[in-house]
Amino acid sequence: MATEKKKTKEIIDIEKLPDHVVIEIFIRTRVNDWTQISCVKKQWASLFQTECFWQAALSHIYPFFNPSQTWPGPIQPGLAKRRFMAFHISQEILGCDHTDKQADEIVGHSYMFLKEQLQLSIMPLHGGILHGTMIDQFIACGKSRDVAHELASRIWIAVVDSLEENHHTFCLLKRLALEGDVFLPYPYTKSVKVQWRVFEKLFTDFRDCFNYADYYDMLACAKSRFQPIPSTWLGY
Repeated sequence: MATEKKKTKEIIDIEKLPDHVVIEIFIRTRVNDWTQISCVKKQWASLFQTECFWQAALSHIYPFFNPSQTWPGPIQPGLAKRRFMAFHISQEILGCDHTDKQADEIVGHSYMFLKEQLQLSIMPLHGGILHGTMIDQFIACGKSRDVAHELASRIWIAVVDSLEENHHTFCLLKRLALEGDVFLPYPYTKSVKVQWRVFEKLFTDFRDCFNYADYYDMLACAKSRFQPIPSTWLGY
C-alpha cells in the first residue's frame, strides 16, 4: 500500500513539471519503454507526438545529429521523429555503428521506405523499382556500385525478416519470388541472398498457405534459380 501511494505521489509531482522538463526526463529512459510510458497519461502520449520531443531525443541520444543535414537522391529525410527512427533502425536492426553518420541515417530511411512500400494495402511497386530507388539513393550519396548493392541487400533481408505472418505478406512474397530481374544490369538486380531469403520464408513460414498446385509451381521456380534445393523446402 505504501509503495502504491509513493508511485501515485511521484506521478502527481511529475504532473506539476513543465512539459520541457518532462521531455528531458523521458528522453533519458530506455527507448523501448517509451510506448509503455505514453500509455500512462494522455498528456504524456501527446508529448511523444511533438516535434520538440523528437528534437530533444535526437540531440540527447544522437548528439552528432545535424538537423540541417540534407543529401541528394530520391529518399529524403522527414521531420525529427522520422530522422530519429532512421538512426534507431540503422543501429538496432541493421547493426550500423555510426562511423559514417550520414550513410547510417540514409540506411535507416531506406529501410523505412522499403517496408512502407511493401506494406501498402494496394499493389506495391515492382521489387525492381524499389531496389533501384535504394541503389540510386546510395550512389547519389557517393557510394560505389558494390557498396550500394550490399547495403540494399542488407535492407531487403532485414525488411523481409520483419514482415508479419499474414495473408498480405504471403501474397507479397509470392509476387517477389516470381518477379524477374533478368533485364536489369548490376547493381539493379536483387542479390541471390535476397531471392534466397524470399523463397526460404515462403517454404518455411508460409508452407501451409500453399495449395498443391501453387506449391509445386513455386518449387519449380526455386529449382530454376537455386541448386541444390534445401531439404527443408521440400514436402507439401
